Amino acid sequence: MNPFSSGTRLRDMIRAIRASKTAAEERAVVRKECAAIRAAISDNDHDYRHRNLAKLMFIHMLGYPTHFGQMECLKLIASPGFPEKRIGYLGLMLLLDERQEVLMLVTNSIKQDLNHTNQYIVGLALCALGNIGSAEMARDLAPEVERLLKFRDPNIRKKAALCSIRIIKKVPDLAENFIHAAASLLSEKHHGVLITGVQLCIDLCKISTEALEHFRKKCTDGLVKLMRDLANSPYAPEYDISGITDPFLQIRLLRLLRSLGKDDADASDTMNDILAQVATKTESNKNAGNAILYECVAAIMSVEDNGGLRVLAINILGRFLSNRDNNIRYVALNMLMKALAVDSQAVQRHRTTILECVKDSDPSIRKRAVELVYLLVNESNVKPMTKELIEYLEASDPEFRGDLTAKICSIVEKFSPEKIWYIDQMLKVLSEAGNDVKDEAWHSLIVVITNASNLHGYAVRSLYRSVQAAGEQETLVRVAIWCIGEYGDMLVNNAGRLDIEEPLTVTESDAVDVLETSFKSHSFDLTTRAMCLIALLKLSSRFPSCSQRINDIIVQYKGSFVLELQQRAIEFNSIIARHQNIRPSLVERMPVLDEATHSGRKAGSVPAAVSTSQGVSVNLPNGVAKPSAAPLVDLLDLSSDDVPAPSSSGGDFLQDLLGVDLVPVSSQSGTNQAQMSGTNVLLDLLSIGTPSANSSPSTIQASPSNVDTKSPMDLLDRLSSPSAPSVQVSTTAGSSPMLDLLNGFPSSSPIAVTEGNGLAYPSIVAFESSSLKLTFNFSKQPENPQTTLIEASFTNKSGEVLTNFIFQAAVPKFLQLHLDPASGNMLPANSSGSIMQKLKLTNSQHGKKSLVMRIRIAYKVNNKDVLEEGQVNNFPREL
Repeated sequence: MNPFSSGTRLRDMIRAIRASKTAAEERAVVRKECAAIRAAISDNDHDYRHRNLAKLMFIHMLGYPTHFGQMECLKLIASPGFPEKRIGYLGLMLLLDERQEVLMLVTNSIKQDLNHTNQYIVGLALCALGNIGSAEMARDLAPEVERLLKFRDPNIRKKAALCSIRIIKKVPDLAENFIHAAASLLSEKHHGVLITGVQLCIDLCKISTEALEHFRKKCTDGLVKLMRDLANSPYAPEYDISGITDPFLQIRLLRLLRSLGKDDADASDTMNDILAQVATKTESNKNAGNAILYECVAAIMSVEDNGGLRVLAINILGRFLSNRDNNIRYVALNMLMKALAVDSQAVQRHRTTILECVKDSDPSIRKRAVELVYLLVNESNVKPMTKELIEYLEASDPEFRGDLTAKICSIVEKFSPEKIWYIDQMLKVLSEAGNDVKDEAWHSLIVVITNASNLHGYAVRSLYRSVQAAGEQETLVRVAIWCIGEYGDMLVNNAGRLDIEEPLTVTESDAVDVLETSFKSHSFDLTTRAMCLIALLKLSSRFPSCSQRINDIIVQYKGSFVLELQQRAIEFNSIIARHQNIRPSLVERMPVLDEATHSGRKAGSVPAAVSTSQGVSVNLPNGVAKPSAAPLVDLLDLSSDDVPAPSSSGGDFLQDLLGVDLVPVSSQSGTNQAQMSGTNVLLDLLSIGTPSANSSPSTIQASPSNVDTKSPMDLLDRLSSPSAPSVQVSTTAGSSPMLDLLNGFPSSSPIAVTEGNGLAYPSIVAFESSSLKLTFNFSKQPENPQTTLIEASFTNKSGEVLTNFIFQAAVPKFLQLHLDPASGNMLPANSSGSIMQKLKLTNSQHGKKSLVMRIRIAYKVNNKDVLEEGQVNNFPREL
């Protein structure tokens, strides 16, 4: 029976489905047809089985479940006739995939069809195996497919080659069986067989090193000759596309040559001439020619070094960049990014064209061009490249400015030849697109300005001019506010003026106007307005004539609904109105910020706390950089060099808020009063005293004139302490004035003083099990109460030696833990030896929260892994 005679019912079903006006009507039609098909399957209807399967395939394409018809495919494949097999194989490829277990049942039918005398049935079996063949089917049927690669009919050979590709991908171990057969296909005259044979060789080279070496030795010359024949062949109508003979085959051949020439000098020399010929003679005015040129460039970039060829290839990519087709320009930019690592000088010659692509209307091309420009920039061309990018920034689309500004800032920071140029370029970027600049960029600018002491005046005047012209750019305003607060006196006095600067006259009132305008702007966020308040406080000391005006501005915000602004306004008003004598010390210039530390933090490579040595404290005036190797870095990176103050204390808050340089009291003899000025100022400000220790050899009496003995007061006139005629500050190393800053710690503790001026505490048994005992011995340095030094001692109570010994510990966020390497990793039996390991704990909530620690100990006993865990809660409270 002719299967197509029953197609009427299929057409009727399609018409009914298309005539459905709603999804519900369509589902009703499909349910009706599926019910009829199920009934026919149950009745084992032979006559209409192929028609039912055809309808099932259409229903499957609509997205409805058709799993109940899978076995019908197998029955049709097992039928003797070609029409039934054709529908059966089509249904098999459409309704099933390689994950279906039902597929195992069809392996035998496919094997029989691969050996069938009818070549069309053989072709059906090859198509099915090539589309849905699983690894198991590939192993079972690989010999038949390999035999069919030498079949008399070219269509069968072509399908067998495609099927072989799937087999070697599913089972790479079978690749060696197809090497010689694939090599024989490269001598085919039929282009269909040839293109599949080339693709089979490409995949074999990816999978098998043996195949790659075989093709290099046996086939390179033949492939070069074949490529030359195609490039020089006359017009052939059956293969011609846009005047080019079989571009698909040429592209495949170029890909195979690229694989063979990579990392092989001999093969590369053999193909250099033909690659040069293809690159020079292929027409680029048609898409087919451009595709061949692109593959030729990719091959040239992959084969062994040939400078002339690579320059030629990069020039082709340069022509691609001038093409009107966006796709061609995009792939050219991608290839140029790869070529940059091979021959950067040749790519640099097309810099102008690449910069034009940054201005392209297509966003994907713009983004790719910016990435390429970023890679092109170096020390020699950074100035012209940056100039071009900044000029384009003025006209760029808003959605593109974020990426562009990020790249420009990174380029300027990375390749800046001098700091003044860096400042100028960053100001241009901030003026044009300051709202799109990330926080890290303007933070870096401030760090650079603080380190360029000879450019402080130039920077603040340049920022003042920029804010007058582009005051709507919030990031620019932030940098200007910070610099005016720090260097406002240099702005008014024209200090540090450079020869290249134009004269600028700014009064104290003008400088305050900038801050007031920014402070009252509703378009700026809380951070900017808080920075304005700090800058106003600093200017109140630098500009005495404007002090009252500044105070009036600050007072307006004492009732602000924004808590941050209200709190700062109340505090700053109190400082201006009631503490004139200590205000200059509070608002001194910020110390120089360490560029190396800032760069490391941005990269995420600098930890929050570093403590490796106990050196002598370094007392430096503001504006002077710290030495590169600071003795001890505070948890919060405050300016004290050797004593990390508790993060919850009032001293830290004031230092963070006002930039006060708090220097701890030194215990060394000969320490002068100037070294203690920062601490004394804070103690006078808060009217807080520290009882002197009985063992103190000497004390420093603070002048009664610095303390209001009648009415003790603090910064906000809210804190109070017992009235006293004087404030006593102990200089003994055993007691720090910062320890008793808020009278929150006892004046004496039941602790011993060791000979090295360290504080000793009783030992504890931190952990004990049937086989292991852990003991902690504690010590402290008096000038560093936050940090506890622990010496851990591990002993083995069992009769077996413990090997591969590892100790791990974890602490809460308010603690920071540093572990030194253990003294060994083997613990002798019967407590005959011990392992020592030193720990250092820094408690940022010292005096408020006790120490706590989770521990984990891993070791091996008789080659068996053992893991013990516990928690240490019995630390001495004085720690």
